[in-house]
Formats: sequence, C-alpha cells, structure tokens
Amino acid sequence: MVVASYWGAYQHGRWTMDAQWQGRWAGRDAGDKQAWALAEAAERTKEQAHQQQMNKVILDGQKIIDRAVADAAAARADLSLRDEVDRAASRAASPAGGYSCTAAASAAASRVALVLADVLKRADERAGDLAADADQSRGRGVTCEQAYDGVSGD
Repeated sequence: MVVASYWGAYQHGRWTMDAQWQGRWAGRDAGDKQAWALAEAAERTKEQAHQQQMNKVILDGQKIIDRAVADAAAARADLSLRDEVDRAASRAASPAGGYSCTAAASAAASRVALVLADVLKRADERAGDLAADADQSRGRGVTCEQAYDGVSGD
C-alpha cells in the first residue's frame, strides 16, 4: 500500500509537470503564431509599398519615353532645315548665264551643291534618329535606376 501511494504521488507529480509543460508549450506556440502573423503583415505592407513604388517608376519612365518619342516625331516633322537646304541647292543649280565657261563652272558647282545638300539632309535625318534613340535609352536608364533604388531601399 505504501508503494502504491508512492506510485500514485509520483504519477500525480508527473501528470502535473506534463500539464505545466504543455501549458507553457501551448503559450509559446501561440506567441510564435502571433509573432509570425505580425511579421507577415509587416512584410506584406513593405511588399505593397515596393510594388506601388515600382508602378510609379514604370509610369514615370513611360512618360519620359513617350515625351522622347513625341519630341523625335516633332523634330522629324520640322522640315525647315531640309527645306532651306533644298532651296539653296536649287539656287545653286539654276543656270548662271550665257557664257560657256560660267555655265560649265556653274554646272559643276550645282552638282557639288546637290551632293552636299543630299549629304546634309541624310546627316540631319540620321542625327534625328540617333537623338531619338539616345533620348529613349536615357528614359529607360533612368527608369531602371529608379526601380533599382526602390528595390534596394536607397
């Protein structure tokens, strides 16, 4: 009987200790779950802020690119330099007069003027194309830089 009472006291102690540890363990698990939920909410908030910043960067970058495209289109539409070159070339190509030696020199000069006018027009068109590409590249670079700064947190 004494052994049974000792055994009963021992089992009761074990059960009490198990209950205490289970209570502590459950409390720790509940705290972990709560901390996890708070951390997840904070990370989601950060992620949403980053995404909104990225969306703004993309929109701003697209505006820069659109403005560059519009400027390039306006520059192509502005034909004043090309028209002036055409007028100068046509003036140079007009006949100089009745003297044969002036007419021959004038014909040679007019061919040179026409070639130079053509070269100038082509150079102007190419410069416009290169400027448009450079403006668009700059817009894309600025957008990329802003996106990187937004992601890296700088």
